[in-house]
Order: sequence, then structure tokens, then C-alpha cells
Amino acid sequence: MKIIRTIDELRKQVKQWRREGLSVGLVPTMGYLHEGHASLIYRSYKENDRTVVSDFVNPTQFAPNEDFESYPRDIEHDAQVVGDNGGDVIFNPEPDEMYTDGFCSFVDMTGLTEELCGLSRPTHFRGVCTVVTKLFNIVQPDRAYFGKKDAQQLAVIKRFVKDLNIDVEVIGCPIVREADGLARSSRNTYLSKEERQSALIIPEALETGKILIQSGETDTHKIVRAIADRIETEPVAKIDYVKIVDAETMQQIEKIDRPALCAVAVYIGKTRLIDNFFTEDIKENAE
Repeated sequence: MKIIRTIDELRKQVKQWRREGLSVGLVPTMGYLHEGHASLIYRSYKENDRTVVSDFVNPTQFAPNEDFESYPRDIEHDAQVVGDNGGDVIFNPEPDEMYTDGFCSFVDMTGLTEELCGLSRPTHFRGVCTVVTKLFNIVQPDRAYFGKKDAQQLAVIKRFVKDLNIDVEVIGCPIVREADGLARSSRNTYLSKEERQSALIIPEALETGKILIQSGETDTHKIVRAIADRIETEPVAKIDYVKIVDAETMQQIEKIDRPALCAVAVYIGKTRLIDNFFTEDIKENAE
């Protein structure tokens, strides 16, 4: 396993693999890898001959008041995680390698990016779409792996891959959770011991929603209200959103009569955490 810092070197490496007839998987990350990332890397290892893991805190998806500078970074730890899970290369460029002087070209989207996280982070998905498109162009992978915790991001990426005719298979992988149910996230490190305990209200509230749906409730307003009421029992929790949307279009729906996504974003103290579940996964588990 090796660390590559430049686009030219990475392209040379991938071309060499292609000459050898090898398939290539890509796992885009912002580093500070945890078990959720490890599961993506390992799946790519199982399904491809070679795996590239990008390790790049992307400045274009952070607003000026967000945590770009303080976002956790630890390339030595990340290299260990990548190596242990079958990855072959870490692509760890500097921002000026990805965004050269005078950079002014972006990939943008309407519709899917205007709900959920797009409401409170209006520039976020333009940055995501741009950097992922650049990674796809640089690596030209056969398959790319993303976690379902970032469900809106996954839907956005699948959409622009389809719209722009990018030849890559986008694969969504299950959320990896701590033993107590909290979704794995690099931002969990921001939480104090007390906040970490308080954050458990998020998976507990989502479980309330799942139980309602399993009992036959289809009115999204009732389900959303029950989830929000549960979150609001925790004094340090502040809701950004609780919504149920069409799983493909990300538009709010009144009734669960199609595959849907129930998604939440909650501030625990100053830390914004997201979590979700897909209604289709509930049905599969029930069966």
C-alpha cells in the first residue's frame, strides 16, 4: 500500500493496472477513517483487483462558517486502516493539487440538492459533485463505494453519474454503527463524553419511526412528529431537520407509498450529526 500525492502519479499507476487487465475500485473519503470507511474499502477489495482510497478534506464542500480547518486528519492512522482492509493506494493531495490557481469550473445540480442537507448547507453539494467528478475523471474506476449514512449524497452522485453518462457503477453500502447504535462518523470525535451519551437519542428516535412504519403507519407527518418528539426529550439536542422523502428524488412525500428515506440532522451541542433509514430496508429485515 502506498500514498500518492499528485494526479499525474495516480493516473500513471491506474494506467499500469489497466495494461495488466485489472479492475479498479474507488472509495472517496475525507480521511480520519473509521469502521464505516473500512467496510467500504474491504468491499472494494473483495469486488475489484485494485482499490484506490481518496483521503482529501475537500474545501469546496465547506461553507465559510463550517469546520474545514478543524476537521480531523490523521494520514498515518488512515494508511493503517487502508492497508488492513485491502486497499492498494491512498490518494492524499493538497488542495492546490485538486484546485489549481484560477479554478472556476464546478459541477452543480438542481432538485435533489434542494432538500435535507441542501437547505442548511446550500453550497455543499456543488462541492461534492465537483470533487467526486474530478476523482472519477482521474481514477476512471469500474466501481465506486459510498456509505448510506450520507443518503442524499449517494442519491446525488447516482443522479449525476446517470445524467452525465459517467461509466462507473456507484455502490451504496450499509451504515456501520457503534455497539450502542450511534452511526459511525468522523465528527463523533468532536463530542464530549456527555454529548456522546446524549447523541444516542438519534438512533433511538429513528427506531421509534421504524416501529411506527412496521405497525402499518404510512402518514409521514405522524412519523416525523413522533421522531422529533423523541429527539426533543434530549436537552442538548437541536433538530436541523426530520423528514421523509422519496428515496430517489429526495422530495418530501405525504404518505409512504413508495421507497422512502427517513433522514435526520441533529446538533448535539455544536456538532451536527446525520442518520437515516430506508423504508425498503425495514421491509427486507422484516422478511
